[in-house]
Amino acid sequence: MAVEPSSPPGASPELTGLARLWADLAASGLQPDLLRYASHALMFLVLAGAIWAGQLNLQLIDSLAAKARVQITAPAPPVEPTVEAQSPQLALPAQAPNFASLPALSANGQLTRLADPHTLIPMRGRPSVITYTVQKGDTLFGIAEKFGLRPETVLWGNYFTLKDDPHLLYLNQVLNILPVDGTYHYVTEGNTLEQIAKFYSVTPQDIADWTGNRLDPDKPALAPNTWLVIPGGHRELQTWVVPQIDRSSKASRNNNFGQCPGGYTGAIGDGVFTWPTDNHTLSGNDYSTIHHGIDLRAREGAPLYAVDSGVVVYAGWNDFGYGNLVVIDHGNGWQSAYGHLSQWNVSCGQSVFRGNLIGLAGNTGRSSGAHLHFEMRFNGGYVNPWNVLP
Repeated sequence: MAVEPSSPPGASPELTGLARLWADLAASGLQPDLLRYASHALMFLVLAGAIWAGQLNLQLIDSLAAKARVQITAPAPPVEPTVEAQSPQLALPAQAPNFASLPALSANGQLTRLADPHTLIPMRGRPSVITYTVQKGDTLFGIAEKFGLRPETVLWGNYFTLKDDPHLLYLNQVLNILPVDGTYHYVTEGNTLEQIAKFYSVTPQDIADWTGNRLDPDKPALAPNTWLVIPGGHRELQTWVVPQIDRSSKASRNNNFGQCPGGYTGAIGDGVFTWPTDNHTLSGNDYSTIHHGIDLRAREGAPLYAVDSGVVVYAGWNDFGYGNLVVIDHGNGWQSAYGHLSQWNVSCGQSVFRGNLIGLAGNTGRSSGAHLHFEMRFNGGYVNPWNVLP
């Protein structure tokens, strides 16, 4: 019987497969590099697995949180009314309340009321007359605008104070402020509602129905020495002005201290006007039916100029509110007037030419501050200076 030969004692067993490959690598000296690369690859796999597992956990957490939110915000089941809830309660308003006007918590935890312009007081208005004290810089037009009234209403509400003249306004003066546009009437003995209504071009019912007058609409009885608001009432304004002065005619009498006697000849204008001041902006009252000129900005002592050539027909003090006044007749139907001067530099009958110095700006007469009151007249009528100045 044949017997297979065996390996001699002490000999290494024959290597196969991966073992032979590893032995060949070791024999070639690549075993240390292979171990290093293998350890790096293993660490990379471990790290990649950890990242993948973390992403799975985050997705699971988001899913659970979404389910929890759905459960929290789910509407609660309706609660059946109890006996107490069915007990009598105060009547609710027909309209839903305006929660925007309710107090709210501020950042510091204090109660603050939110702004709501729709309040009852402005919408309701006021039926009675109030007073206002004139402040520095006030003008008749500014006061009227402040209270939403026409300038005429302020004059008509203060006739005994202002005499229909805006220049009678002064600092700390107390004015009546009517609640609506109209007039203010002082009732004297013998006045009737019909007479008053006719004078102010309204109906008796307009006066009787105004709640601030406290009259019985069915049987209104007037009490002497009381005041009535006349809503929508109006009347002719009493104007206090310098009369038209003709250079060629002798005045029968002087109407004021500075009026010249007349009978002059001299320079004639060409109807082309320049500015009377270096500053061309408004400083107070504008031109209107109750203010026949414009108040131009001019500091105390600023130079004033003739707007066109002509002859001086007024130079001096004026009692009608203008203070120191100069009037120039331009010989072609035009006249120009310069009021509130601190001084005048011309004399009666003197010929002046366009751009000549005629005086200095001031604050004389019925004035609330230094400026020039400037008027233009043509054939006896007033013309808005803005329409003729360059």
